[in-house]
Amino acid sequence: MTGKIQTVGIIGAGQMGGGIAHVAANAGYDVLLYDLSPDRIEKGIATISGNMARQVASGKMAEQARAAAIARIRPAETLKELGGVDLAIEAATEDETVKRKIFQQLCPVLNPEALLATNTSSISITRLASTTDRPERFIGIHFMNPVPVMKLVELVRGIATADQTFEHSKAFVTSLDKTVTVAEDFPAFIVNRILLPMINEAIYVLYEGVGTVEGIDTAMKLGANHPMGPLQLADFIGLDTCLSIMQVLHDGLSDSKYRPCPLLVKYVEAGWLGRKAGRGFYDYRGEHPVPTR
Repeated sequence: MTGKIQTVGIIGAGQMGGGIAHVAANAGYDVLLYDLSPDRIEKGIATISGNMARQVASGKMAEQARAAAIARIRPAETLKELGGVDLAIEAATEDETVKRKIFQQLCPVLNPEALLATNTSSISITRLASTTDRPERFIGIHFMNPVPVMKLVELVRGIATADQTFEHSKAFVTSLDKTVTVAEDFPAFIVNRILLPMINEAIYVLYEGVGTVEGIDTAMKLGANHPMGPLQLADFIGLDTCLSIMQVLHDGLSDSKYRPCPLLVKYVEAGWLGRKAGRGFYDYRGEHPVPTR
């Protein structure tokens, strides 16, 4: 643990926020987990507990360590309860308006010395920082999904991010047994700048009838040695998230190669958002996923 950061506040108890809480508690940090409803926080903590139980069952974690880690995660019913944290990490939905609103409510109650981070996967760190009262203490700490499994974290400095903020954030990420890669503050950073256009292109290949859902995923798994096909991966990420990242790339870089595929737009409009919605490029409502196209 770093001398600077001991208590971490996390805003958003979903897949990403829960995953960050999991690894932070496991590394010995005290964690306060906040979401809009107590039910979501409860569900988030239950998911973390279940994931840790699986780690115990597979011999990756001792039961004693699991119990200690879960005890370090406490629910925060209001944002005010995050007032004393050393680092606050926003892990809400990939929507700039939502994120700005959180910062506006959080900053007045946050300790003036506290660091503030966003887990955004694509939005400008400089722009988000400018809406806060501490641009020099603001940074992008982009974890990959699923957080407990994925080794990489992208650290993204805004134009105003102080060296000390960067160093403390880097030490924090390293203490979680993650590998840091430093990305410049350009739309979608490194991973999603490369990954999402590939997924979008796979959707175009489906849209144009070049291949079926199964054909495309099999081709990339066996022909490019990818562990998961691009359409299966899109469903895992969430098609709404895929679309919002493509829109950020298209708007931010003004290049037609980032135009979201109309079929991706159609699926999102239908509410077929992937695994979390029960349907995306695959239908997950039965015993086995079945292609929807």
